[in-house]
Amino acid sequence: MNIPIKTLQCFLLLVETENFTRAAEKCFITQPTLSKIIQRLEESLGETLLIRNNQKVELTQAGQLFEHSAREILGQWHRLQEDMSNLSGLKTGRLRLGVCPMMSSLIIGLLTSYRKRYPGVELQMYEYGGFGCEQALLNNSLDIAFTALPTTHETELVNQPLTKYPLLACLPDGHPLTAKSHLSWQDFEPYPFILYNEDFSLAKLINRLSRKAGVQLNIAFRSGQWDFLAAMVEADMGLAILPEPICQKLSTSKLVFRPMQPAMTWDLALIWRQNLPLTPAANALLELSKQKALR
Repeated sequence: MNIPIKTLQCFLLLVETENFTRAAEKCFITQPTLSKIIQRLEESLGETLLIRNNQKVELTQAGQLFEHSAREILGQWHRLQEDMSNLSGLKTGRLRLGVCPMMSSLIIGLLTSYRKRYPGVELQMYEYGGFGCEQALLNNSLDIAFTALPTTHETELVNQPLTKYPLLACLPDGHPLTAKSHLSWQDFEPYPFILYNEDFSLAKLINRLSRKAGVQLNIAFRSGQWDFLAAMVEADMGLAILPEPICQKLSTSKLVFRPMQPAMTWDLALIWRQNLPLTPAANALLELSKQKALR
């Protein structure tokens, strides 16, 4: 069985887009050509990989197994290319970097320094929540990722702590709780709470710590955008908890911030696969992160 790398790439783009037309555009080929590539792939394997209907393309059980293997193979091929390209030093290459949306503004300085030091490296950034970053690393779709600790797959991932920031309660101006200098988990119980989407590491941390304190949060809304979350608090739709750097960006007199008691922190880190060597480009970012603090 001889399956070209290009075929694997086309198959995975089709899985991601769930549509032959969009996948063909991303592969820079025509839709009939893509259909023939997938047909030959299925004939070669002797298995049906996809269920085709008018709405979208779905994976069969065989397709799900093949997708996992295809991602591993492409990940290993990417790493081989990187290693061969950089035998004489990091001059060219590609870094597949995962970033949690809330961290984006904090890592700009580090990424700017990286681009200046390694101008020949192509930087490909993908935005995921913390759990999404973990899954992409385990699927070999990323080389390294910025996220918040703790991770869910602790035994499968390695982390390099970067920095930590206080987590603050976010209240609308005039709320009864603004009279307190510190807030406890119990203070949140009578009020609606606005939380991050479920794949955010911060959402998992808040859920874990509130349950540990014996408090069941009344989650009224979820959002993956910190500015929208803050806008909902400002509109008195609920309370929230935000990292201090995000609070500093919210220059409005309509929001009030209070520290938590006991204190909570947002711990940021770089994470990567436990049993998979870092590519030269990813290792260079890791080493640079040890020299430069996040802002």
